[in-house]
Amino acid sequence: MAGKSATPAIELDIGDRTVRISNPDRVYFPESGATKLDLVQYYLSVGDGIVNALRERPCMLHRFPKGLAGAKVHQKRLPAGAPEWVPTVRVYFPRYGRHADELCVGGLAEVIWAVQMSTVEFHPWNSRRADTERPDEWRIDLDPMPDCPWSRVRRVAGVVHEVLDDLGAVGWPKTSGGKGLHIYVRIAPEWGFAEVRRAALAFAHEVERRAPDDVTTTWWRKDRDPKLLFVDYNQNARDHTIAAAYSVRGVPEATVSTPVTWDEIPNIDPRDFTMKTVPARYAELGDLHAGMDDAVFAIDPLLAWADRDRLEDPPDDQE
Repeated sequence: MAGKSATPAIELDIGDRTVRISNPDRVYFPESGATKLDLVQYYLSVGDGIVNALRERPCMLHRFPKGLAGAKVHQKRLPAGAPEWVPTVRVYFPRYGRHADELCVGGLAEVIWAVQMSTVEFHPWNSRRADTERPDEWRIDLDPMPDCPWSRVRRVAGVVHEVLDDLGAVGWPKTSGGKGLHIYVRIAPEWGFAEVRRAALAFAHEVERRAPDDVTTTWWRKDRDPKLLFVDYNQNARDHTIAAAYSVRGVPEATVSTPVTWDEIPNIDPRDFTMKTVPARYAELGDLHAGMDDAVFAIDPLLAWADRDRLEDPPDDQE
């Protein structure tokens, strides 16, 4: 159980910032005994990768003030007591009629400060500070239903790769840290969330058309076949976020949402990518998503597909 730390706080120099880590021996993952300091050291080991995944994006934090043994806090607003050097971006939430100043990472010191504030998971928007209303990242979420085997996820990933190739788009896959896969495509920030989501819906329908025995795009969860894989286009809706590349997940195994190559997907087991194993992989391979900004795709063909198929965008609040 997480208890009061007997170890004094430590200070880490990260770039030109000093970050104080209190209670460094507080156990965050009871199953393995991994501590807050272990989590800090993990994020330091993948520093360039996690910063690349979060840079200039509004970021929701999943915090565990007492470790996984306690409650999880979904934190949109920057936690109180932040140093003046921690950057934020103000975003508006029409549903609630209010604003929030969210963490907007510019460097590794801000990531480590967030870990000091008990953050385990980082969930960035798919838009950036320069224009938070125009996404620059199209996210393809391969979300297996409860009885969907990993072999089906791998098979659908191959279809996704095929469709992206046909479009001339470069996809950047990663494990979700759970049972699914995410594929990111860098796009020009020229469309709003509704348009990007509609483009993602058109893509999902094309994947379903090519793999009807494996894929569903049925909107309501209760109506989906539990053996199929849902291509969750709704992850492109405004203020919907998923775990960043290199983010640890708040599960006992401390799995990590890990960038992989297309060639690896037929052979990997996502459970093998954890806080303990990813640092050595990162040291060997570096950031597999490092080239994403150099492969920008225009979504016009997908919007043409949406018009062709007369797709109507369902509401974005079912789950």
